[in-house]
Amino acid sequence: MGFLLFLLFFVFLALLSALGLTADSRDSADWKPSDGGHRWRSRHC
Repeated sequence: MGFLLFLLFFVFLALLSALGLTADSRDSADWKPSDGGHRWRSRHC
């Protein structure tokens, strides 16, 4: 029964993804922070 609920959860996520209702919250592979979608820039002195 637990496996069935686990499988149903992933099917539900796949359905939402196919409908475009999910979003990737990561900016990129280096995980730099962003502010409103604009990447922060480090300022070297």
